[in-house]
Amino acid sequence: ELALKIFHYLGKTELGRCAQVSRTWKILAEDEVLWYRLCQQEGYLLDTSISDRSCWKLALKNCRARERTLKTNWKNRIGGVSQLQYELGKILCDVHSCDGVVIAGYTSGEVRLWDTRTWDYTAPILEPVHGPGDAGPRPHVSFVRINSSLAVAAYEDGNIWNLMFGREPIHHYQHNQRIQALALGSEGATVATASGFEVKVESPNDRGFWQTTETFEIQKLVNFLNLVPDVMGSPVTVAAAEDVVYLLKAEDPGKILHSVYGQPVTCLDVSAHEAAFGVKTFGWLLNEPNQILLYNLETSQCLKKMGNSIGDFTCVNLQNSPPNMLVTGNKDRRVRVFDLRKSESLCSLYAHQLGVSAVQMDDWKIVSGGEEGLVCVWDHRMGTKLWEMYARHPVRHIWFNSHSLITANIPDEKNPRGASIVADDLTTHRKHRGIIYAYEFSVDQLAVESILPICRSSYDEVTGYNYNIGLAVPYDNI
Repeated sequence: ELALKIFHYLGKTELGRCAQVSRTWKILAEDEVLWYRLCQQEGYLLDTSISDRSCWKLALKNCRARERTLKTNWKNRIGGVSQLQYELGKILCDVHSCDGVVIAGYTSGEVRLWDTRTWDYTAPILEPVHGPGDAGPRPHVSFVRINSSLAVAAYEDGNIWNLMFGREPIHHYQHNQRIQALALGSEGATVATASGFEVKVESPNDRGFWQTTETFEIQKLVNFLNLVPDVMGSPVTVAAAEDVVYLLKAEDPGKILHSVYGQPVTCLDVSAHEAAFGVKTFGWLLNEPNQILLYNLETSQCLKKMGNSIGDFTCVNLQNSPPNMLVTGNKDRRVRVFDLRKSESLCSLYAHQLGVSAVQMDDWKIVSGGEEGLVCVWDHRMGTKLWEMYARHPVRHIWFNSHSLITANIPDEKNPRGASIVADDLTTHRKHRGIIYAYEFSVDQLAVESILPICRSSYDEVTGYNYNIGLAVPYDNI
């Protein structure tokens, strides 16, 4: 026990050296408790107990090898890619995703789900319940959001449908005017909507009945709306309305977080304790260019002013970035990474010809999307572009985790001329539709499961070059 207590302070390399000293030390240095602790420290298999594996040293080795292979696959674009399309939906209006589940809304008024974690999953069409007076064409879907338990769709006519992962909606409410912004909490079932000069927060009570928790009246039209994650008690909402940022709480309904006349907010993102947003100046103050401001939500104090750009900041990602990091996209075609402990940018990448429209980062890579339709993957430690993919229409949504990437190219023009060949055509020409791509880089799934059944082969050896798309020889099973 005393020897194990001493070995408890050693790392992987030291334990490996100790195992070479003698047979007694080898037994001690390969004790399951030591290697289970090391596995947990490095963030692997966190939801397992020590009795789940017979050899934790091998488990740690396999996890590290899988992570290295996964990083190599990301860098070299080795993996499977699929297009998520729904022809009858006509033109794509909005896309959101959560843990590999994608929700998309269309101009036909239909909402569709995909689960990219399994190939053979058939995507349901989530249809709201229509009354007898709802004949005629349905309104466009203006916003969709999804988290682990709830899917929400907002329509052009002010209707909000809250949908569980079944076909039937569980709650519906309506605004009198068009909805300008929609926010869904990262966990739980809280929905915030902005319409006209009103922000409404809805959530279910203890018995599961939905109700309007809060209603806030503000002075200007809302451009951006976010719910603060991981809040105990009543929900907290951050709303950007032209040049004012509101912090909307039940106990302090009209609190203004930031307001400078004539400097509109161009993007917004919030984390559990902070809010980051871009402000635009109109050029009469030459000594104050466009900046990203970081505010503490508890003290309402401005913590940092970052950036020094002529172009407008078009997107910012704080919630999904590593600790003390922030990534932004700008109209001046650059992606910038900021360290929240400093004011200057850590790296600035010349990315997109028409400006950056979506961006996300982790500890070693950045994925950015541009108005021209290009998706770029960068290694921000080296400042180099790894690869890029192009599709028509601006990139409006990017989400990735360790093994998958989802991007959405959403058209700006929802009623293009000449989209249908005949007037009663149910579909739209594919160049006007927009598209969703799902990339899979996972080592385990690429072995067999993520290859389409028609492309699986019983041959032991793959002959020829596979063009980095992870396909096996398909001929014998067709």
